[in-house]
Amino acid sequence: MNEADALDLVQSAIWTVIVGAGPAVGAAMAVGIVIALVQALTQVQEMTLTFVPKIIVVFVTISLMAPFIGAHFVAFTEGVYSRIEKGYGP
Repeated sequence: MNEADALDLVQSAIWTVIVGAGPAVGAAMAVGIVIALVQALTQVQEMTLTFVPKIIVVFVTISLMAPFIGAHFVAFTEGVYSRIEKGYGP
């Protein structure tokens, strides 16, 4: 395994983590912005009002995106295993 192979593997791993976490983080950010806007407009400053909807949206997003995320992780794992099987390097 040379330096280019290691960098390619790390880049693929980081991209897989971003794709896996992206939908949940994006949904939580969107709900957080909407709730912050509603709180600013209504002047209701309840701390628990931000957490419960975010948790619900994150769980729903993860359950809806699970097949896509799982397929991406499986593709990454199969790619790593095929590289191990073929061997790294020239």
